[in-house]
Amino acid sequence: MGELTSIYFMWKREMIRFFRSKSRVIGSLGMPFFILAILGSGLNGAMSLPGTNGNYMEFITPGVLGMVLLFASVFTGVMVIVDRQFGFLKETLVAPVSRTSIVLGKSIGGATAAIMQGVLMLVVAGLLGVNIPIASVPMLLVIMTITSLAFVSLGIMIASVLDDMHGFQLVMNFLIMPLFFLSGGLFPLNTAPEIVRIISYLDPLTYSVEAMRYLFIGTASIPIIWCIAVLSGFLVLTTIVAAYMFGKIES
Repeated sequence: MGELTSIYFMWKREMIRFFRSKSRVIGSLGMPFFILAILGSGLNGAMSLPGTNGNYMEFITPGVLGMVLLFASVFTGVMVIVDRQFGFLKETLVAPVSRTSIVLGKSIGGATAAIMQGVLMLVVAGLLGVNIPIASVPMLLVIMTITSLAFVSLGIMIASVLDDMHGFQLVMNFLIMPLFFLSGGLFPLNTAPEIVRIISYLDPLTYSVEAMRYLFIGTASIPIIWCIAVLSGFLVLTTIVAAYMFGKIES
């Protein structure tokens, strides 16, 4: 079996799993929808933010989109534990293909599912009255792709060293929520306390949110070129480490 063929079938398996799990899609969009619809509309016009003309909903839309991508992407890591518990992972590991190809297939599949959920969130945002610049959509999809691939790899990397679903959920609770809340998705970094800004700049999701915010409203705390560079570096790092950690799993 060729490496490209193995990547394709791992991607296809993730797609089949995604389309069969409608509750997964609804669950991943539930909290972001309420944040955007309730928090966004509740504070809309009450906060003076750069580039938004007082429209807080437009300001937090990139953050909510980043939240969707983060949750959906890292959730792919759970699938590694599920596959291990049900024996599918063992069958996959003994196949005559490199484990790097398996990781790439799962990463691309998980990222594709995350991007689909992100697009659904954009549709919901548009229905709620958020202005989505059509000219920025292609670049927005590029940012969404890099973000999703990076965080899928992060999820696989963590799940590769765990064999307990509860342990994974505990790690994710201490990782996902801080990543989101420190990303500047709900508040401008320029007005945050210095210690919060310093920690936020160490958060890779910050660069995704700021890049998407620039594409939405034309202004951001970090230049978009720098955001893309950091995100690309994070993607390369997580992919390499995920492939290494996944390769350490005993078949």
